[in-house]
Amino acid sequence: MSKLIKTNNDYKAWVTEIKQHIRQSQFKAAVKVNTELIRLYWTLGKDIAERQSESAWGKGFFNELSQDLKDAFPDMEGFSVTNLKYMKRMYLFYSQSDIIRQQLADELQEHLLFSIPWWHHIVLMTKCNTIEEALFYMKKIVENGWSRNVLMNFIEADLYKAEGKAITNFASCLPNPQSDLAQQTLKDSYNFDFLSMRSGYRERELEDALTENITKFLLELGNGFAYIGRQVRLEIGAEEYFIDLLFYNYKLRCFIVTELKTGKFKAEYVSKLGLYVSAVNHQMRHKDDNPTIGLLICKTKDEVVAKYTLESINQPIGISEYQLAELLPKDFRSSLPSIEEIENELKDE
Repeated sequence: MSKLIKTNNDYKAWVTEIKQHIRQSQFKAAVKVNTELIRLYWTLGKDIAERQSESAWGKGFFNELSQDLKDAFPDMEGFSVTNLKYMKRMYLFYSQSDIIRQQLADELQEHLLFSIPWWHHIVLMTKCNTIEEALFYMKKIVENGWSRNVLMNFIEADLYKAEGKAITNFASCLPNPQSDLAQQTLKDSYNFDFLSMRSGYRERELEDALTENITKFLLELGNGFAYIGRQVRLEIGAEEYFIDLLFYNYKLRCFIVTELKTGKFKAEYVSKLGLYVSAVNHQMRHKDDNPTIGLLICKTKDEVVAKYTLESINQPIGISEYQLAELLPKDFRSSLPSIEEIENELKDE
């Protein structure tokens, strides 16, 4: 019975959703403790900026204030010179235009600003170029409970510019609001820098590497993805076909059929992916599921060819690229001893 449950797609998707709720609950508990501290830092930063303290009291102002606060509150951390300067910087960063002032009038945006842990704020104000970009990542932090390291990884991968940028035909093939949500769910491009691939790798090797690093791959895909399987068999007529990777997205409430291509996009790839999408709709989709989506991830693509190709089909498909920063030499693996060679060497000894 246990094995049957673990292979059930509805069960897998439900458990993934439960895990996400638990993570969000843990994050919310930490947020309550954090909120008042960030409000204090905001107020202090505002006072320092508006009083033009350095001009009024000289260059030694921060050192003096730091020592005075430490003396008054010896059990409280956070009053170092560096931290006080960050408080001022946070206030100046978020009040540099009318955007934040208008949005802070909205209770939701105010809650968002004061929900982010302090060290996350330091990353945002030092790594983001605009308030809009920082607010984008704030929402992601609250939604997904990102750690500071995860946040830094996504900023370095430029998620702000990548999310929702895949070439798709969702607007014409999916009903609202699913089409808009699906568009925002897919990225272009996906960052596979967590993989170590040899030069000249094949599609099956890329698939192997991604499934071996499935946790990192799911993190890169984004919120809501649950891994169903690889080389998922489909019977279509008298023939059998195999899906590279199959996912279920519990936010979209649909299957996502994913095909990997290590070269440049070709129009014929879409036809085969459309066949898989149609088959999953007929054979696997539950009556309460939304229409299945296809995702084709290629090394490169000509955007005009991709757009024209998608206009010619009626299955919802997105086309994205992937990035892979570093490749190992082709003969790298062959230079390493095999397990058998190591065992024989130990026997000889």
